[in-house]
Amino acid sequence: MPRAQNKADLLKAAAENYKKLQDFIAGMSQKELETPFDFSSLNKSESHWARDKNLRDVLIHLYEWHNLLFKAIERNEKTPGIKFSFLPEDYNWKTYPAMNVKFWQSHQATSLEEAKKLLEDSHKKTVSLIEKFSDEELFNKGHFAWTGTTNLGAYFISAAPSHYDWALKKLKAHKKLVENGAI
Repeated sequence: MPRAQNKADLLKAAAENYKKLQDFIAGMSQKELETPFDFSSLNKSESHWARDKNLRDVLIHLYEWHNLLFKAIERNEKTPGIKFSFLPEDYNWKTYPAMNVKFWQSHQATSLEEAKKLLEDSHKKTVSLIEKFSDEELFNKGHFAWTGTTNLGAYFISAAPSHYDWALKKLKAHKKLVENGAI
């Protein structure tokens, strides 16, 4: 699906990619769910390939990125004229992998069922937030000063449909490794 350019397409992409992810998860075998992730044979350099060890970790990652979006919007709506970054102040776009590790660490006691519920709720909140904004607010660059050179829609795309696609690719890679006996 092409990148959303308007509110209707963004809502459609978020719904479709979320459904694809949920359908894939529902079809995972017990063996795929119980086998720890090990992508070392894929020679991937991005840190998330080593970070996430199971489905819970992937779902929590999505949930936490939804929360980043919620917090950024809330802070920036409450204090017009002051720009708050999307990322927490301790992080930037070069250091955000450390933030992702912190999210991972803070949820090691979270159950898979709890992670599923957290993601379901945050997805619903994401959709509700998208519905709150107009096409212009979502897709006109510069409509909100705090989004800098991009638009608010890009933040939603990153936190929802694009991130759901990322998660699905990761789960498919895990499934293939399990099926092939590589792990």
